[in-house]
Amino acid sequence: MGILTISIDDDVERKFRDRVRQVSGERKGALGRAATEAISRWVTEKTQQEIAEKALALLEQGYDLGARQYRTRDDLHERNTGSR
Repeated sequence: MGILTISIDDDVERKFRDRVRQVSGERKGALGRAATEAISRWVTEKTQQEIAEKALALLEQGYDLGARQYRTRDDLHERNTGSR
């Protein structure tokens, strides 16, 4: 378990503490669990955002599927369309 010493805006701290109290009460460790959950969600959100940006960049590059190797759909599926 790590220890962080951080400085946050007084108003944000007050709202955070009040909300934790409303949800979890004043049980021991409630503030730490809530902070861990908040940081975890932030990390997940930023990771997903990065993944989405990379995926969009790949889409913008496009993908070369190569030259078409068949003239018709029947050629693709090796169907014999001739009369029997």
